[in-house]
Amino acid sequence: MFAVKLIYGVIMQGALFALLLFVPARTLAWPRAWVFIGGIMMATAATMLYLRDNEGLINERLKGPLQKGQPLVDKIVLNLFLVTFCGVIIFIPLDVFRFHLMAGPGTLISLLGLGLIVAGWWLIALALHENAFAAGVVKYQEERHQRVIDSGVYSRVRHPMYAGGVPFIIGTCLWLGSYAAALLAIVPIGTIALRIQIEERFLRRELEGYKAYTERTRYRLIPYLW
Repeated sequence: MFAVKLIYGVIMQGALFALLLFVPARTLAWPRAWVFIGGIMMATAATMLYLRDNEGLINERLKGPLQKGQPLVDKIVLNLFLVTFCGVIIFIPLDVFRFHLMAGPGTLISLLGLGLIVAGWWLIALALHENAFAAGVVKYQEERHQRVIDSGVYSRVRHPMYAGGVPFIIGTCLWLGSYAAALLAIVPIGTIALRIQIEERFLRRELEGYKAYTERTRYRLIPYLW
């Protein structure tokens, strides 16, 4: 069954980004997009293999964005994030091949973007490995005996997965060649900040020990800043 989930996860990631990038680009002749998609597929496979002993987490991550026990406000904000994130990804090829709103990043900035993608994904993978309850939606996992995780990257910031998502989004825009998309990325990043507030309010109320955790680990997303 793990092999089936692995293949499904890799194919879905690759297919999603291929549709979001190549359809609006109207061309397959985009080497950086192929590098990006290939890298995402390999990273997805590596991450799932890294987490293979935690079947419960993998099952949670493969579920959809609307689930039982999820607050209505999270359903709204999570889907808003997904729409705005996909919108930014779609905007990249439109800008690169049609709009040309700003000059494209040079080689060094593009490589910096690639580094941000790798760093962001690595941080997300570390967070997933540390937190077996890192579901894709906000909910209390009573059946899995959810508890507060305060070790590893969670001892530095309270939301390391989101902290990894921010450089991943910006890095994707830079690597694929759109400064304008990198500026537009402030919209999905803003929804991440909003979702953090919603998630923390819910966990303080539902998860024993979470309020004390927020007092021990001061920063939500960026150490020494917020």
